[in-house]
Amino acid sequence: MRTDFIFDILKNRHNQLVELIAQCPEDKRNLVPEGFKNSIHWHIGHVLTVTEFHVFGLSEIALNKQLPASYQDFFAYGTKPADWQGEPPAWDVLIDQLNKQPDEFRELLEGMLDVPVKENFLKAETFGELIVATVLHATDHIGFVSAMLKALK
Repeated sequence: MRTDFIFDILKNRHNQLVELIAQCPEDKRNLVPEGFKNSIHWHIGHVLTVTEFHVFGLSEIALNKQLPASYQDFFAYGTKPADWQGEPPAWDVLIDQLNKQPDEFRELLEGMLDVPVKENFLKAETFGELIVATVLHATDHIGFVSAMLKALK
């Protein structure tokens, strides 16, 4: 598997999301537009959380996770802002983590993209395939955020 391609495309998708959410006015970050289930704030945290879960949770690799466990309560599959207990991580904190995550993944997984992982619901067989799945997931959320920005105008 081509290492640079995999890590560069992960970084590219994260950068696309950061550029897109920069268009969201501060007063609309936590609004849930009609027809949607979540806010743009939720989508940022969700991409971060699920990216980490897909790669480290599904592979069961013994590496230190970069995100606090509490992120699962706010941003995991099936969560939504209406159910949040307490304050989610701040917008700026999430943006900072979104900017750092691809480089942290590269540092932790350089040379491991072809290493087999345990059987998982994504049907990924290697770390590289898990990362590709996260790129596809992030791409979906870029589409949601784009549609939400139009709805919020």
